[in-house]
Amino acid sequence: MKKKFLTAEWRKLILANYKVEPGLLEKYVPENTSLDLWKGDCFLSLVGLLFVNTRLKGIKFPFHVRFEEVNLRFYVKHQHEGQWRRGVVFIKEIVPRSMLAILANAIYKEHYEKLKMSHLWDIKPGRQNIQYQWKKGGWNTFRVSGDTRPKEIPPGSKADFITERYWGYTRINGQKSAEYRVEHPRWEQYEVKDFHVDVNFEKVYGPSFGFLKQEQPASVYLLEGSEIIVREGRRF
Repeated sequence: MKKKFLTAEWRKLILANYKVEPGLLEKYVPENTSLDLWKGDCFLSLVGLLFVNTRLKGIKFPFHVRFEEVNLRFYVKHQHEGQWRRGVVFIKEIVPRSMLAILANAIYKEHYEKLKMSHLWDIKPGRQNIQYQWKKGGWNTFRVSGDTRPKEIPPGSKADFITERYWGYTRINGQKSAEYRVEHPRWEQYEVKDFHVDVNFEKVYGPSFGFLKQEQPASVYLLEGSEIIVREGRRF
């Protein structure tokens, strides 16, 4: 088993899931993986979360223990020793601290960007409002309101397809890809009551994704999250 690269808690994850044409993502698909579709539909997700109790190689670094992340990701699969591994590929991951971005970009060839960020958790009996913001082309806002009673994510559901992902993949070049494992227990979700997405997708993610500003997500999820382990990766 690979050594631990990062341990943390991922808490209060919010996901807005957009149905897109597969051709939009083809150039980002790592070699030896393929797009993973849900009943023929291709999804791209905007995800916000908070890192808590973060350690790199077992060490807590000042100002890198608790911080926000927002990422734009899509879904792939890779066949390994006769078994399908369901994973994610990140278009970009945004964080407010530099060291994690530098290490992840160098080691995993990920696409991190450091930006000014903030979050707001307003949790009251029966209702919680979770918001993440990041500054590029003005302030971008992603907010979800939901119940406070966690529910099981039904196995085989679309929510299960989107959230139960234990592998990350990155395109190195036209011949090689990188793979790393993410370990966590099955997550629970909260019923979503309302959401608000005000994001300059073109400025943050490039012209190809600008159309998302006018699109409504096909689904929105609010998850509690858990402790996680990211293990060192391999190239193939």
